[in-house]
Amino acid sequence: MDLRLIRVVVVEDEAIMRTFILNSLRRLGVQDLYAFEDGATALPEVIKLKPDLVLTDVHMQPVGGIEFVRQLRGVANNQISNTKVIFLSADSSMSTVGEVLPLGVSGYLVKPPNLAALGAKIESALKK
Repeated sequence: MDLRLIRVVVVEDEAIMRTFILNSLRRLGVQDLYAFEDGATALPEVIKLKPDLVLTDVHMQPVGGIEFVRQLRGVANNQISNTKVIFLSADSSMSTVGEVLPLGVSGYLVKPPNLAALGAKIESALKK
């Protein structure tokens, strides 16, 4: 898969981490990038943008990643509701991981992700 051809949305509330993730994606070759600070801001934009992949944090205010993905999965348009999602979080607790898996996500990476792991997880998600 040519990562230069995909559209990716990043949902991350911490500006430094958001910049880190965007720069990592650019290093992997992704060019069509959008970033939002929380799930409430991101959802209407994801509906408009129809990205190939969403990378989202778990813990954000006012709408965190878990609620954002629940809302995304509830969108009537199948192209939107079936969007590939990878969670990025500093929270590696089994309870959090267990909460996101039923949402039909394509992966879970602990922040900050290393470039090779991020690239591999994206490739894997987009092949499914």
